[in-house]
Amino acid sequence: MENQNIKDEYTAKEIKVLEGMEAIRKRPSMYIGDTGIRGLHHLVYEIVDNSIDEAMAGYCKNIEVIIKKDGSVVTKDDGRGIPTDIHPKLKKSALEVVMTVLHAGGKFEKKAYRVSGGLHGVGVSVVNALSEWLNVEVHRNGKVWKQRYARGKPLSQVEVVGETNDHGTIIQFKPDGEIFQTLNFDYDILSSRLRELAYLNPKVKISIFDERSGKGETFYSDDGIVGFVRYLNRGKEKLHDIIHFSKSYKGIHVEIAMQYANVYSPTILSFANNINTIEGGTHMTGFRTALTRAINDYARSKKIKEKISGEDSKEGLTAVISVKVPEPQFEGQTKTKLGNSEVKGIVSSVSYENIKRFLEENPQAASIILNKVLRAARAREAAQKAKELIRRKSALVSSILPGKLADCATHDLEKSELFIVEGDSAGGSAKQGRDRTTQAILPLRGKILNVEKAQINKILNNMEIRTLIKAIGTGIGDDFNMDKLRYGKIIIMTDADVDGAHIRTLLLTFFYRYMHPLIESGRIYIAMPPLYKVAKGKLVRYAYSDDELDKILKEIGDNVTIQRYKGLGEMNPEQLWQTTMNPETRTIIKVTIEDAAYADQLFSILMGEEVEPRREFIFSHAKDVKMLDI
Repeated sequence: MENQNIKDEYTAKEIKVLEGMEAIRKRPSMYIGDTGIRGLHHLVYEIVDNSIDEAMAGYCKNIEVIIKKDGSVVTKDDGRGIPTDIHPKLKKSALEVVMTVLHAGGKFEKKAYRVSGGLHGVGVSVVNALSEWLNVEVHRNGKVWKQRYARGKPLSQVEVVGETNDHGTIIQFKPDGEIFQTLNFDYDILSSRLRELAYLNPKVKISIFDERSGKGETFYSDDGIVGFVRYLNRGKEKLHDIIHFSKSYKGIHVEIAMQYANVYSPTILSFANNINTIEGGTHMTGFRTALTRAINDYARSKKIKEKISGEDSKEGLTAVISVKVPEPQFEGQTKTKLGNSEVKGIVSSVSYENIKRFLEENPQAASIILNKVLRAARAREAAQKAKELIRRKSALVSSILPGKLADCATHDLEKSELFIVEGDSAGGSAKQGRDRTTQAILPLRGKILNVEKAQINKILNNMEIRTLIKAIGTGIGDDFNMDKLRYGKIIIMTDADVDGAHIRTLLLTFFYRYMHPLIESGRIYIAMPPLYKVAKGKLVRYAYSDDELDKILKEIGDNVTIQRYKGLGEMNPEQLWQTTMNPETRTIIKVTIEDAAYADQLFSILMGEEVEPRREFIFSHAKDVKMLDI
């Protein structure tokens, strides 16, 4: 084909080379995952991970994180301090090199750090590049060194500004509003990660303080991941003492703590060099393989012929797996999955040996564990029959969806929405008021089963849950398939009262435990129906909170009529559309999970069997809750 225009030529001059800070700012998600709330908090993790590396090397005992009122964050540690002497090759201070040059750090050769989480050497330089400004202060060799930056570029030389007897590094940075979608640091997200690090690094004191709210905590653990498992199992009925073992082999250190509880969902967290490998990896695979093998071997020794699967062996299990690997292979800079093949065999061997020994030496606990997994195996078999029944029905009448479901016309996933509505009355209004092209309505009758207290066979026999599973289309648990998702948004729409809140919590518990990828991918939302209708003559306004009501009343004056909505069914179809369903005017909240351990524990506390932890949680958070006027 002939060139139509000389401007279409593709030559070397069209190739743009991005260097250093410019490359990071151009493609920030390559380095921190995304530019939303997760990426924002990842900036803090990158710096704190460097302090933790100092702690693992034996040089740091105290780490502080302070959220400032101006939106910046300060991190402090009492490690050795970043070197400030002149780099022999680059002829500038090593401090400036670390802060401004990609792949510069003390992690590549194992002289400064034998094991580290900040492996790639891009951490602090990425934070610098993505910050509106950053100041670093190093206390080292009796002097205080300082340098200032703006969007990754030095504003000053590395200079001595004083003398000191301390040692360590202080970094203060403010994320760049040109890069991030949000600049609001979440105290709970940061504190959860710091608590995690304190358990993974016993005898290191880690503190956080939020100047905006005055809230602060200090985390310190003497017994490490044993304490972590104890923390995770608060609110659960424990079945035996915590099993704990560790071993080093060929430079790889394995440490595992585990305990079964009288619940049905597992909580298994894995870490590699303190990094939370949320997608698992070879260490997780090695542990699960060993656990199932050890329990099956013990069952056979007791003349039990039933086959116990991996799913059976982890039901109700809380475990923390921590490995320290000199040369870890992570997938991506955000390090969510460990890939070292040699780790699998080592973790499997260490786990099998120790779990088998525990079962043999603790017959009472072993009997309880065995009975627990056997009940899980029997429930799984019953559930499998229920699933097969659902599959056969689906295969025979694949085009038939639940009778309650009022489907939408579009087949475009990203345009379609499923509203899960409380009750037939609200369902009727929603069906009449919706946009039939893009919005489907599924009314549910009453409260669904609390899946936190039920085994999978009972869950699949619950009619409302089966209706929900069929409408969404993905299947659940191990059978979940995102490719079969029928709606781009799944919106929970319940009444603004206590019963509505309970139904919403039951649905969220179900999605969290059995359709977790829907939450991870940002598919689950909560509708926000108004609490009040305010009318003055022909003027009608809606208030979604008491504060908003007060504001409206101040704006429009006296002689108004106020209607308090106690249920969606009290709204006519047009009102429901205008206030809650119209994409152009509504407010919906996306459900996200930034910290899996905290979310898991919260569901266990609020929806589990134990009353006392739930009471403690309610009383400690009562000051944060505004009572509903019902």
